Amino acid sequence: MTAADLAITSNGLRWLWLAQQQQALAVMARFKTLLQTLKQARLVVEVGRQKGELSSVADLVDSFLDTPQMEACLKRFRADPDGGALLEERYPPLQPDLEQMQQLPTNSLGFQYARLILEQGYDPDFFRPRPVESDAQWLTQRVATTHDIHHVVAGFCTRPEGEAGVLAITAMQIGFPAYISLTNAAAISRFRLQPESFGEMSQAISHGISLGFGAKTLAAMRWEDGWDKPLAQWRQELGIGHPANPFAYGLDQ
Repeated sequence: MTAADLAITSNGLRWLWLAQQQQALAVMARFKTLLQTLKQARLVVEVGRQKGELSSVADLVDSFLDTPQMEACLKRFRADPDGGALLEERYPPLQPDLEQMQQLPTNSLGFQYARLILEQGYDPDFFRPRPVESDAQWLTQRVATTHDIHHVVAGFCTRPEGEAGVLAITAMQIGFPAYISLTNAAAISRFRLQPESFGEMSQAISHGISLGFGAKTLAAMRWEDGWDKPLAQWRQELGIGHPANPFAYGLDQ
């Protein structure tokens, strides 16, 4: 065998080895994706089994932190001028003072938010503490801590239909992965297990998607700078012309 033949054989073996390595990496990536998908499916089922218990929801939310789905969500959030600015400056976590909010005018966002939290018996610090060093961690914590504000401004109740409706807003606006999963799971579960009430569930989700399409990005708002602003003014500025309040899944019901 000549030197030229040896060189050709060596190059061929090198390319074969590289091809095998790339194939192995691709298989490992697909396996990792499969494991993540199975874990997330299990967590969605657990959320349903626990009837939305907060720790199970937080587990599902956290399972998407280091995923392509969260990166796609972040890309959409950064593209929003308000969202990009919040993310760049690492806007501080929500720290509501309910006692002070109760002293605000009754038509203000702050008063209405405090009333919801107190009437429902919620802990205003219910959300899971998370580091906010990465963009994904910061956005996840921002979405988690401001969730109940979305109930107030969009007018959805806290029953399952209202929860699905309010989650649909952020699912539509920025593609927040856990909310997409939960919204779809709510629709499928209701259709399969309680078909007689699927109409209300699907209407609530459709309402949330419609609001999300027409309104400013709720996850990108600086609510803390306008607690004293009238709720009606907030809605006008956000583009929420038809809140869910009067509907069967609304806060007024």
